[in-house]
Amino acid sequence: MSTAVSPPSALDRSTASPQVDAFFDKRTCSVQYVVSDPATRRCALVDPVLDYDEKSGSIATVSADALLACVKEKGLTVEWILDTHPHADHLSAAAYLKDRTGAKTAIGERVVDVQRLWKTIYNLPGFEADGSQWDRLFADGDEFRIGEMDVRVMFSPGHTLASITYVVGDAAFIHDTLFMPDFGTARCDFPGGDARALWRTIQRILSLPEHTRLFSGHDYMPGGRAPAWESSVAGQKAHNVHLAQARTEDAFVAMRQARDARLPMPKLILHALQVNMAGGRLPEPESNGTRYLKIPLDALPHAVWD
Repeated sequence: MSTAVSPPSALDRSTASPQVDAFFDKRTCSVQYVVSDPATRRCALVDPVLDYDEKSGSIATVSADALLACVKEKGLTVEWILDTHPHADHLSAAAYLKDRTGAKTAIGERVVDVQRLWKTIYNLPGFEADGSQWDRLFADGDEFRIGEMDVRVMFSPGHTLASITYVVGDAAFIHDTLFMPDFGTARCDFPGGDARALWRTIQRILSLPEHTRLFSGHDYMPGGRAPAWESSVAGQKAHNVHLAQARTEDAFVAMRQARDARLPMPKLILHALQVNMAGGRLPEPESNGTRYLKIPLDALPHAVWD
């Protein structure tokens, strides 16, 4: 006979420990998550990946379907589909998963600034740059729930001007801010990025309790090690290679800008942003029934070539 589990009381929701299932996508080195409340079996899907092969222009849903399989296997109900920011290195599967689960989609409210910037780059004058492609836009300090677990939103700019962090009990989903300690920190050279803002975001994340579990949005496996995505506030303070090299804001900005000046753009940035600024919706089919992505030439004139 199973024993019923009571939901957390109002006093201990903020210290709840969510179940986190991670799925690493080797093609883009991205990590997507199923974050669930053990008491209510309700969950959120964080930063889901829509598979895309830029060589053939093919779309697939293997990565997103793995999340749905996890949800089914564990008997979960999807309440939220959460993106931390408009991604430059993979297409978001938020729209695909919303169609299959009916869950609400959300992102940070500053996505409208990203939309305004990129609609100009893509020359899409009719595009609605108002965030209406999502069910909810989160501001700094907003709170909502996954099941009975409280979730707090932290505005986390730097990598992009729209990035946010989701803090769920003892877990924080910190996207492209801090990677695993042996890889360091995120680049800030995309349109709207800011190394000084990233430093301040990192300090805010590191002000969370020392035991807080930090879940990154990517892992690039330095030295050929196995993929990893979970660290802690204490571990980042002690071992992050970039924070060890640059211990002040000015030093960090100089280090980050010097590194970023040598990095080529992600190979999918121009493919992905037009989809991700639309909430993961693919372009509508044209008269022949085929969907087309739009790639502007010389839109990033200072980009480094491989």
